[in-house]
Amino acid sequence: MEKYLPRALLVAHLPDTSRIIASASKLTLSPRDFTSITGDMDYVKTEEWIRELVKRGHGSPLEHSIFIFEVICSRVCSHQLVRHRHASFSQLSQRYSDKYLRNMVTKIFEHTGRNSREAGFREYVEAIEGFLDADPGFTELLEVVAEAFIIPPSTVRLKDKESLRAIIQGVKSYYKALLNGIPYEDARYLLPQAVKTRLLVSMNARELIEVFIPLRTCARAQWEIRSIAWQILGELNKVEPLLFKYAGPRCILQDNRSRSKPCTLKDYLEGTCTPILERCPELVPREKIRECISTALII
Repeated sequence: MEKYLPRALLVAHLPDTSRIIASASKLTLSPRDFTSITGDMDYVKTEEWIRELVKRGHGSPLEHSIFIFEVICSRVCSHQLVRHRHASFSQLSQRYSDKYLRNMVTKIFEHTGRNSREAGFREYVEAIEGFLDADPGFTELLEVVAEAFIIPPSTVRLKDKESLRAIIQGVKSYYKALLNGIPYEDARYLLPQAVKTRLLVSMNARELIEVFIPLRTCARAQWEIRSIAWQILGELNKVEPLLFKYAGPRCILQDNRSRSKPCTLKDYLEGTCTPILERCPELVPREKIRECISTALII
């Protein structure tokens, strides 16, 4: 994946989650103890109970799980992520770490042939000014900016040099403020929101299946958090396909709760399952839902 795009990686999860959730679902109807239930829960039974969960919208068993992701995104995106209150977050401090920005300046030193060893804020400002004065091309600007910032695909598609130059100017203002004695915690006010940040994000399957994935994989979601959501769904399907193969945008969640037999995301995309909803929550008519889901995958 290109360095200027957001990234999400599953770093830890509770093993055998699908079987635990299926067993928890059966426990609500069976007088048997959990150990006995889960001991008999083979692949076929696990799939059957999960299918019932999806169909009936039985959400509480999904909470017996944990999935932990490392996410690299912009501050624009992290502001959206933390709105998911049934999740936990640990985020890189912008007050105490400007590693991404220093990486960007180091890249500028490489392009200008300057020696970055023992360089201070003054040398940073001078290097940035020299780089911009040389009027680099779009590709060169993108290579530099990608070290510290997330760049929208529209900027790349249009080869918008001015947007990239404006970002670099913001970094120059940041280091000029530090040179003038402004503390880190105040200088960061000058940085564009596109600046990269890193988070550890923990969610249970209920938050993922009923809230985060339906909202954020939708074609109406902002492109960056939509990219994160589709990456997260891809990571989840690698480790727990029985549980997450039914997950997708809100239209899928609602349609599956109206069907006698739920369909997977793949079924909808391949056209082997046609939505029965008259329209989705975003008012897309039934005949356009498949096209809309396909569009949501394009970042």
